[in-house]
Amino acid sequence: MEYDERLAIFRQGRLNPFDRGEEEDGPQGGKTPPQHEAKPELFSSETRTQSSDRTMDLGLAEDHFSRPVGSFVASDIEQLKLAIEECKRLILELPEHSERQKDTVVKLIHLRLKLQELKDPEEDEPNLRVLLEHRFSKEKSKSVKQTCDKCSTIIWGLIQTWYTCTGCYYRCHSKCMNLITKPCVRSKVSHQSEYELSICPEIGLDRQDYRCAECRTPVSLRGVPSEARQCDYTGQYYCSACHWNDTAIIPARVIHNWEFEPRKVCRSSMRYLALMMSRPVLKLKEINPLLFNFVEELVEIRKLRQDILLMKPYFITCKEAMEARLLLQLHDRQHFVENDDMYSLQDLIDISSGRLSCSLTEIHTTFAKHIKLDCERCQAKGFVCELCKEGDILFPFDSHTSVCHDCSAVFHRDCYYDNSTTCPRCARMTERKQDELP
Repeated sequence: MEYDERLAIFRQGRLNPFDRGEEEDGPQGGKTPPQHEAKPELFSSETRTQSSDRTMDLGLAEDHFSRPVGSFVASDIEQLKLAIEECKRLILELPEHSERQKDTVVKLIHLRLKLQELKDPEEDEPNLRVLLEHRFSKEKSKSVKQTCDKCSTIIWGLIQTWYTCTGCYYRCHSKCMNLITKPCVRSKVSHQSEYELSICPEIGLDRQDYRCAECRTPVSLRGVPSEARQCDYTGQYYCSACHWNDTAIIPARVIHNWEFEPRKVCRSSMRYLALMMSRPVLKLKEINPLLFNFVEELVEIRKLRQDILLMKPYFITCKEAMEARLLLQLHDRQHFVENDDMYSLQDLIDISSGRLSCSLTEIHTTFAKHIKLDCERCQAKGFVCELCKEGDILFPFDSHTSVCHDCSAVFHRDCYYDNSTTCPRCARMTERKQDELP
């Protein structure tokens, strides 16, 4: 008999799917009908002394589970626990990969699901809950296995209700919601968008009163009563419930040492760093200007960004460029079209890996091609060197040009000598203003 057929008969209470020797051919080759006998007591001594060819009934008969919700008593839970333990014992004793062992595993799963259902009865939960600035959204996924950030146990989405904060992605069981004491990290990002720029600013366990910096649980380096784990970002010590040995790139180590090795951080620091990853809050020329002397890639990126800022006026006055939405090619790095000195941590990571240089060079080429080749209106806004009056049309982002800081006129670099020569355009403008005076 096939497994599905046996399972269907089993659910009707007419057959134990593990007892494959129960049905035997009769004298005329037919099947001997099952004997309807009184059900023995669960795990009785008689059952335990049966041979290995027979497996006991583990209490999954349909009549056991067909009782209405609310009619279960403590004995039902205890019987299920005993059945689960017996199932686990049988799985170890039965031959590996045998059909009987597979059937026993299926039965064990059903028993555990039923036990969980009795312990946590399903309730109507709201789809959205607000708590400590968290905006918790009820999750509908049943197959993805997650870990509760409050109790540190697995969330079984198939049988448990759980929520995720849409701001900081804090996950927890529905039953753990009222126990949460940690406010949403996104509120901290909104009110305080800055990094700790000291490398692992440790203050010592004594300054923390030998308690977790977040939940105030007693901790020690000896692990009694709870292990003290240091966060490399804050420098403080946390308990194992607040510090799961997650790793993250530390901004202070990147800025001061150009080091990108992930370090162990607590849960709240991990979420904060993840939310801050793309925020342009690092002004490198003020925090560590010497970094540009030692990292050549930074110099290259700064030049590309400066060129893009010089191209921006062409695009915002060009109808074709606006229709093509060229500037939206930098939508994920909007600060690149606003300034050339602010960086996000993600920018520095991409600079180190070389990804940013490749993508930004490609965008720079596309922008320059539109201005110098594709668009006649933008070409008409080019400059002719008034000092030598020779050569092609010049643009301020060309590598061989110099720009007057007063009037933005463009000249050949060899002609202008970086402002050492008087700008003809500035001279005309000054003369014109003098002529207008009474």
